[in-house]
Amino acid sequence: MRVIAGTARSLPLKTPEGKDTRPTTDRIKETLFNMLQAYIPDCVFVDVFSGSGGIGIEALSRGARKAYFIENAPKAVACIEENLAFTKFTDRAIVLKQDACAGLSGIYETQADVIFMDPPYGQEHERRVLEQLHSAKYVSEDTLIIVESSLDTDFTYLDDLGFAIQKEKKYKTNKHVFIRKK
Repeated sequence: MRVIAGTARSLPLKTPEGKDTRPTTDRIKETLFNMLQAYIPDCVFVDVFSGSGGIGIEALSRGARKAYFIENAPKAVACIEENLAFTKFTDRAIVLKQDACAGLSGIYETQADVIFMDPPYGQEHERRVLEQLHSAKYVSEDTLIIVESSLDTDFTYLDDLGFAIQKEKKYKTNKHVFIRKK
């Protein structure tokens, strides 16, 4: 795994040992950031279920002003911190060593521009996070929320939370769902 573009381009990133995380492949990460390129410069980026931190680090490399990394697995947190030090982004990053919902309460921004989450599949973590984001002060109609999920993840409840799907990008085994507040 590596940083695709920006100031840390081509730098290799470590990934946590074991099968607790599923790092987003370089190809899917590149496709995602090609779609996000207009949103990233000078943004506040939130990477929930961060794993190795590869998505948030990619955002920092491409010009995000600040990135939050929310992760509770100790090996993954250590990996994020190593990757941030290696890419020299520690000064623009905040690592919240908590579960997703507790970590979201630790964001003190007037506006989060992009929120990305890649939760474990099939456990409805995305629903719990979106329920919390529904009332978060830093989420507005301008905030773009992206969920990486399995192809069969159901998002029919979004309307009840005041969210709408803006776009979906499907891959062979998963998809990115782009969501905004209505």
